[in-house]
Amino acid sequence: MNELTPSEMIALVSLLDDPDQEVKNHVRDKIISLGYGVIPFLEQRWESSFNPELQKEIEDLVHDLQFALLKDRLQDWKDSEDRDLLTGLWIINTYQYPDLEFEKLNAEMHQIYFEVWTSFKNDLQPYDQIRIINNVLFNTLRFSANTKNFHSPGNSMLSTVLDTKKGNPISLCAIYLLVAKKLGLPVYGVNLPNLFVLTYKSSDITFYINAFNKGLIFSRQDIYNYLEHLKIEPREEFFEPCSYLEIILRSLRNLAHSFEKLGEASKVAEIKELIAILSDQ
Repeated sequence: MNELTPSEMIALVSLLDDPDQEVKNHVRDKIISLGYGVIPFLEQRWESSFNPELQKEIEDLVHDLQFALLKDRLQDWKDSEDRDLLTGLWIINTYQYPDLEFEKLNAEMHQIYFEVWTSFKNDLQPYDQIRIINNVLFNTLRFSANTKNFHSPGNSMLSTVLDTKKGNPISLCAIYLLVAKKLGLPVYGVNLPNLFVLTYKSSDITFYINAFNKGLIFSRQDIYNYLEHLKIEPREEFFEPCSYLEIILRSLRNLAHSFEKLGEASKVAEIKELIAILSDQ
C-alpha cells in the first residue's frame, strides 16, 4: 500500500474523525493520494470500527475514491476507438454498484443473446427477424416497460433492469441493440424527443422499433406524426442512427433527472460531472 505499513495505515485512518478540520483534510488528501488500491483496506477498517463518525468518514472517502475511478474509466471509454456500448453501460452501473464486475453483465447479456439465437433464422425477411427478437425478449423472457417507477434510478442501471426485467426506453433499447448487433443485424439507436427508439436500417429497407412498447414496428411517417403531436419541428437526427456516445450521454441525463426527482442534489452534481466528461470535445 505505497510506502505506508499496515500499522501506519491504521493510525492514519484513525485520524479521519480528528476534531481539527485541518488534520482531517490532510489525512483525507494523503489517503486519496494512495489511489484506488486502498479501498479494500478502508472497507476492512469500516467493518472493524465501532465509531459511527469514523465509519461515516470512511464511507465518504471510499465513495470519493470509487467516483474518481469511475471518472477515469469513463474518460478512457470516451478516448477508446470503438466505445463499446456494454462497457459504457457497465461504467454507469458502477455509480450505484461499484463492485459490479463487467464479466457478470457480459455473461448475462450473452445468455439473453443465446436465447434469441436459438430461435433466430438468418434467411428470414427483416420484419420477421425482428418479430422473433420481440417474441423472445418480451414474451419468453418477459422484459417490459417500467411504467410504475418510470423515474427510478434503477432504470438506468443495466444490472437492475436485467434482474427485474423492467426498464425505461433507453435501457430496453440498449439490451435489444446489443442482441441485434451480435446477430449481425443493422439495428441502431435513434434519439427522439422524450423517447428513445431503434431503427433497422439497411440499403434495402428502413423501419423503426419501439422497445418500450414490446418492439412495436413503425414507420418514418409515424415519427412525423409523433413530432407533430408534440409540436416539435422535424430534424434529421430524429430519423437517423445515433452513436454509442449519445446513448451513454442520454442514459446519464436520465439518471440525473431521476436523482433530481428524488431530491438527491449531491448525486445530480456528480452525474453532471460525468456528463461533462463526455460532452467535452
